[in-house]
Amino acid sequence: MTQIKTVGVVGVGAMGKGIVQIAAQAGFDVMMFDQRTEAVQAAKVDIAKVWDSLVAKGRMTESAARESVENLHVAQSLSELARCDVVVEAIIERLDIKQSLFKELEGVVSESCVLVTNTSSLSVTAIASGCTHPQRVAGFHFFNPVPLMKLVEVIDGTRGDPAVGDVLMEFARQMGHTPVRCKDMPGFIVNHAGRGLGTEGFRVVQEQVTDYETVDRVMREQCGFRMGPFELMDLTGLDVSHFVMESIYQQFYDETRFRPSPLGAVRVAAGLYGRKSGGGFYQYANGKKLESELDPVPAFDSLPSVWVSPEHPHGHSIATAWLRQLGAAIQTGNHPDKDSLIVVTPYGEDVATAIAEQSLDPERTIGLDTFGAMSPQRHRTLMVAMTTSPHWRDVAHAIFSMDQVQVSIIQDSPGFIGQRIQAMIVNIACEIAQQGIATPADIDRAVKLGLNYPAGPLSLGDSLGTSRVLEILENMQTVTGDMRYRPSLWLRRRVLLERSLLESPATV
Repeated sequence: MTQIKTVGVVGVGAMGKGIVQIAAQAGFDVMMFDQRTEAVQAAKVDIAKVWDSLVAKGRMTESAARESVENLHVAQSLSELARCDVVVEAIIERLDIKQSLFKELEGVVSESCVLVTNTSSLSVTAIASGCTHPQRVAGFHFFNPVPLMKLVEVIDGTRGDPAVGDVLMEFARQMGHTPVRCKDMPGFIVNHAGRGLGTEGFRVVQEQVTDYETVDRVMREQCGFRMGPFELMDLTGLDVSHFVMESIYQQFYDETRFRPSPLGAVRVAAGLYGRKSGGGFYQYANGKKLESELDPVPAFDSLPSVWVSPEHPHGHSIATAWLRQLGAAIQTGNHPDKDSLIVVTPYGEDVATAIAEQSLDPERTIGLDTFGAMSPQRHRTLMVAMTTSPHWRDVAHAIFSMDQVQVSIIQDSPGFIGQRIQAMIVNIACEIAQQGIATPADIDRAVKLGLNYPAGPLSLGDSLGTSRVLEILENMQTVTGDMRYRPSLWLRRRVLLERSLLESPATV
């Protein structure tokens, strides 16, 4: 393929301007075009101001800023893009309009020019379908804001030439970005892999397990995520997030793992988009999120002993260790005394199932989430059955708060909150790998950079314990009967063979 020297960018909205900026900074000649001539001139001024700001902050030299400005050129018509080696389309997300643009570009540029789309939700193959040379069309999906989000997805269309993707991978690196490669499938990597956090978070609230804020708090404080699903959707805009959920669900022909929640549709209809509408899952004052206070810790003159069910050996050992650190009185033996708090540690099951299967006192039994706990602990989740008495709920709250670690108490749920959401995140990433949409390394790289998760989803599964993730999914599927929790074969086989989720199968 031709070496890239001159770059054309069609569309100078937020994404287009960002692409122009990083390309010009990297030393490429950049031709900007937009149907709105005034928008192109405004974009040129805005980008120059960004460089002036970087110079003032000492993050760019004056000579580099001057050279970058000299690399900017305004195209008055599409025909002026004839000398470009690559043209990046960053216009409205409508298939018919993009197809029309690409057909027109084919009549302008040379046969060696690469044509790429920055689409986030449309099929690259469909965009290329009307072109005479679909092999030179590829996806080049950046993330907003482009200069700060250092990830770009390089998408190979079904009829695309792999050499085009190779050129774009190197082009991305020259602009200081990290490229990842994937096949043309709905959501590509990041929007596909991101379904677990939001859709399962909605599912938790829809089942009346707890509220939006508690889900966020558990994912942030207990699981180590930078943001929970609902504060993230408030930031990105629920109107955007819900549209992506519906789109990917439909494009995968109603795949149950991606099933959206009607709660999202109702809130979009109400105009509760998040920060940009002044309120969403949270209210905001002067741009700051308002959060409610945690329930006070109940006070008792004395606390009873605690019996931890040995049914789950791993959970039993962790819970017992925590109780020792707390200085709680632990009752040993195979059966609880009549005046002890009963603690179960289910993985993927609910407290009701544990009570029934182990013939436990339904009023004194409470669940404790011991899966993937961070160290040092910042948060613990307790779970009550519909039969757990308020007295024993408060006793458990007091005992597990003795070291001032925050405690959330939720209603019965297969997989608590952290278990089910993290297991879904891992499982969906496993399925992306199983389908060969991207390599395991690129899946992890894309999700970590694109979604700011504490780790890539496959690495996360390895660190949490693949056998425990599989156990959680299998138990959730059994308890709920819902196929959304069926484990990916990628996960199941690696558990059976004791292999990392990052390991690809041998080539045949």
